[in-house]
Amino acid sequence: MEYFLELFLGGLTRGSIYALIALGYTMVYGIIELINFAHGEIYMIGAFTALIVASVLTLFGLNQIAILVLASITAVIYSAAYGFTVEKIAYKPLRHAQRLSPLISAIGMSIFLQNYVLLAQTSDFLPFPSLIPDFEFWEAYSHIIGSAELVILITTTIVMILLTFLIKFTKIGKAMRATAQDRNMAMLVGVNVNQVISMTFIIGSALAAVGGVLIASHIGMINFYIGFIAGIKAFTAAVLGGIGSIPGAVLGSLVLGLTESFATGYVSSDYEDVFAFALLVLILIFRPAGILGRSTTQKV
Repeated sequence: MEYFLELFLGGLTRGSIYALIALGYTMVYGIIELINFAHGEIYMIGAFTALIVASVLTLFGLNQIAILVLASITAVIYSAAYGFTVEKIAYKPLRHAQRLSPLISAIGMSIFLQNYVLLAQTSDFLPFPSLIPDFEFWEAYSHIIGSAELVILITTTIVMILLTFLIKFTKIGKAMRATAQDRNMAMLVGVNVNQVISMTFIIGSALAAVGGVLIASHIGMINFYIGFIAGIKAFTAAVLGGIGSIPGAVLGSLVLGLTESFATGYVSSDYEDVFAFALLVLILIFRPAGILGRSTTQKV
């Protein structure tokens, strides 16, 4: 039972990280129906930014928690700026083009950001400092779930609550929902659609940066390619839950994380991706819109 609980909590932790990245995919798709394949690279840039900031702050002798907070804030701001810039350069000029054009642009931007970080940093794995401290009060339960996993779960829960509040009760959240429902009608009633789209990219990029900092601190190493792997998994989670649905992105991420965790624990770590993508195939066969997605019909 203890082993099962360990795998379950580990799966929730993994799914929480996927959720932070998947939300960026599903928010952008819900607003402009675009798959932002460069989103995984924003996650990677957030992790590298935190590494650089943490390395500098360590020289000043700051404590672990202060370094974690300052590095996370810097990574969030820097990644949000990247997300805003990517939208303006790669997607806004193609907003009224054929749907294949922005998709190709997204793939190109993903490759560009990968190689940009490769040239600016290195192709090798770099050690990432353990910024999340070990809490003394949690030592009795550390054999089931460590302090790092606990911080990831709590942080993700708080972020989800704040995001839900933002979308349901704030002016920009209502504008996002209006734009997602009918962009043209939103423009007619005075919604600044360009501002809404930019804000969506900023929020999604900030969430990805939080995930990048947390998982890099937990794993202890990063390289320029981590964004591609995490991006593919998060995109899978978003499709699994229902692309365009925020609750679906969270649910799909948790299902994917638990599937990988139990596959690793009871079968083999070599098969975690097999089980994850097999689950995706089954969902797409029997429910193409995803778990919480809505099937739509097009009139011809």
